[in-house]
Amino acid sequence: MNSYPETDTTASNSLEKVRELFSAYMEENGQRKTPERFAILEEIYSRTDHFDADTLYMDMKSKNFRVSRATVYNTLDLLVSCKLVRKHQFDSNNALYERSYGFRQHDHLICKSCGKIVEFCDPRIHGITSMVGELMNFDITDHKLILYGTCSSCSSDS
Repeated sequence: MNSYPETDTTASNSLEKVRELFSAYMEENGQRKTPERFAILEEIYSRTDHFDADTLYMDMKSKNFRVSRATVYNTLDLLVSCKLVRKHQFDSNNALYERSYGFRQHDHLICKSCGKIVEFCDPRIHGITSMVGELMNFDITDHKLILYGTCSSCSSDS
């Protein structure tokens, strides 16, 4: 889903760029540009993990940001719509999110025992995706590969 190019910019340049993209998206779609929405965007882009909406809300509250739970959920929906955040529905009831601008397409390993999420990128998967697209005459724009198993920490505990 990430239609933005990969970038090698610094974190501050990247944050400035995502702010610009988010601002333009809200303008184009008649959404209000509020300080709370930009604070949520900045909090997300300061993270490196996968997170759920309630964790984001609690983290912002603990940092004394004045945002409502509804604002967090609504802003996440906006950020997913403009492809600055990616939403995942792994094996749980809760959706997890991660920042997406400037980050390569990647896949996930999920430990069924502890829930640990490991990201990986293997160029062979891109090759397979391209080959399948050609064979099926299909323009593949995105994919998700989620592999479930047991991480080495949980395996050694058994």
